Amino acid sequence: MTNPKDPISYKQPSLILALTPVVLTLLVLGVQLFYFGDFTPHIPLAIGLAITALVGVKLGFRWKQIEEGVFHVIHVSLPSVSVLICVGMIIGVWIASGTVPTLIYYGLTILSPTIFLAAAMLLCSIVSVSLGTSWGTVGTVGLALMGIGAGFDIPMYWTAGAVVSGAFFGDKISPLSDTTNLAPAVTGTDVFSHIKNMMPTTIPAMLIAFAIYLVAGFTLIDDGVASFDRIEAITTALQANFTISVWLLLPALLVIVLAVKRMPPIPSLFAGALAGAVTAMIAQGVGVHDLLTYANSGYSIETGIGAIDSLLNRGGIQSMMWTISLILIALGFGGALEKTGCLETIIRAIMTKVHSFKGVQTAAVLTSVSTNLVAGDPYLSIALPGRMYAPTYRGLGYSTLNLSRAIEEGGTLISPLIPWNAGGAFVISALGLGIVEGNVENLLYIPLAFACWLSPVIGLIYAQTGLFSPRASEEERRLWREQGEAVATQSELGAAGQTSGEPAVSPRPSS
Repeated sequence: MTNPKDPISYKQPSLILALTPVVLTLLVLGVQLFYFGDFTPHIPLAIGLAITALVGVKLGFRWKQIEEGVFHVIHVSLPSVSVLICVGMIIGVWIASGTVPTLIYYGLTILSPTIFLAAAMLLCSIVSVSLGTSWGTVGTVGLALMGIGAGFDIPMYWTAGAVVSGAFFGDKISPLSDTTNLAPAVTGTDVFSHIKNMMPTTIPAMLIAFAIYLVAGFTLIDDGVASFDRIEAITTALQANFTISVWLLLPALLVIVLAVKRMPPIPSLFAGALAGAVTAMIAQGVGVHDLLTYANSGYSIETGIGAIDSLLNRGGIQSMMWTISLILIALGFGGALEKTGCLETIIRAIMTKVHSFKGVQTAAVLTSVSTNLVAGDPYLSIALPGRMYAPTYRGLGYSTLNLSRAIEEGGTLISPLIPWNAGGAFVISALGLGIVEGNVENLLYIPLAFACWLSPVIGLIYAQTGLFSPRASEEERRLWREQGEAVATQSELGAAGQTSGEPAVSPRPSS
């Protein structure tokens, strides 16, 4: 193919060539993580970017073209990076203001250890739906819940699993969420129809996860033997070092109110940081210079109780730099893979092997998961398969709501379960789950985030059985024709058209 803006021609990579940077990067990443026991995936991903660039040069690309692809994807992600910066400030300031300590204090005194995990998932779901951001929920309410879980002597990975399940599921079904709006946008559906169509997987996954967390609470935690001395020591230390009052929850309430009023997330989060700063000065007597330090470098305290110190000594913009640098490198790698056509070649190779709705639906879910795994970017894992697979769904006569659900679940929900992905890196950093001296125990949160991986599994079951898999309505078909949407023809689908049992919609040229 030829770039219309550049006279130099370049070739579409073969499948083997397209897979080369992906396979080599995963090998280097595996050596780094599992052989050396070093959880710093930055350099392996940077090496992957370099390998992809070499593949691009072999295909006839100029470095300038590859660079444009890299920076284009990074540019698209900058709003998310801005959210991370705001969340870093909020964590440091809300700890100083007493907002996070108050949440921990009341949680320890009100909640029962046996129902804590189930309650944590529900609370994060509610807050995330309200805010429309899983990252904001994890970094604020999720952080407080980690403290409550530590007070109940619950393993960190169990609490983190419940927090991630709730936060990312709330993000998935919130009309305020960026990914929830991106999925229907790239597949040609509307956001509320998209949310409605996700309920058949959302509700069962949440109910199953809720039941598991309840059983785990009653099985793993003995309410009568829970360390009340430990809980009392933590609550006493919190009272000794902070003013504790329900009024200190106002900064969090302000952010939720702004989100409900559909204010943009970055101004809402920054307003929450400012409200926390004012609260810190009034309620805790914190000076302006100290607040600036907490917002930039994080909060610091020595109470003599390890559980409190390890939890509250965090936050600040600088605490997010490890995550931000990883996101930028991972996105650059994903952008290079997309620009050089490697991802497109891999997806097209998959598409030629599927000839039925259940095959296409399964491929769409797994493609989103794989893009998350390789490119490290939840946005790319939604946008790329959404663009690539949409004509096939139209040709098969199935609603693209099936596709928007597939890529949302393979993209949004799997993102926090991949440590080098943008979502996973943030979760590990914000909740303090980093690997120390090769100990990967805290990564057990990944299988314990039941709601995140149960939803795509249930979706795959529906794909095989045909349940909750709507065909295109007459209204949808009319809109496809009016908008000139690309539709795969019978010859392109081959056996797919016969398998669907319906004629493919005739394609119209784009306007």
